[in-house]
Amino acid sequence: MDAIQEGQNWLDQQMMRIALAEAERALDAEDVPVGAVVVREGRVIGRGCNQREALQDPTAHAEMIALTAAAAEVRSWRLEGCTLYVTLEPCTMCAGAIVLARIDRLVFGADDPKAGACGSVYNIIEDGRLNHRPQMTTGVLAAECGDLLRAFFAEQRARGKK
Repeated sequence: MDAIQEGQNWLDQQMMRIALAEAERALDAEDVPVGAVVVREGRVIGRGCNQREALQDPTAHAEMIALTAAAAEVRSWRLEGCTLYVTLEPCTMCAGAIVLARIDRLVFGADDPKAGACGSVYNIIEDGRLNHRPQMTTGVLAAECGDLLRAFFAEQRARGKK
């Protein structure tokens, strides 16, 4: 691995740790612990965590909130030059928003074998019929991201919730 790739891996891990901190915020609010950050030129310009329970909004996914915050920061819906870091593989809604926002690169931690739309169940991000295809890096801090989700759902099942 060359020095440039090592530097990218280090940056990816650091940004994913920020996304994990966002996921912890969702956990504290008793929502599915998913966190996301949008980064441009090494600076976080948008962040979010799942807020479906707090807002009673089915679209209040971490990615959607982070993309909206980033667009407000740069005053444009076009998020070219940006990387989105998210702790869980995006769903169909979020993958579509990533493509529409023109995100250059998607980095995620844990795969989502039930609803993932970036390779697990669907692959919207790499669909050649769409006019934009972000680069994708998967598995960054996957164990930490997955452990947080598994612990949350185990607790939910213990409480008799879905």
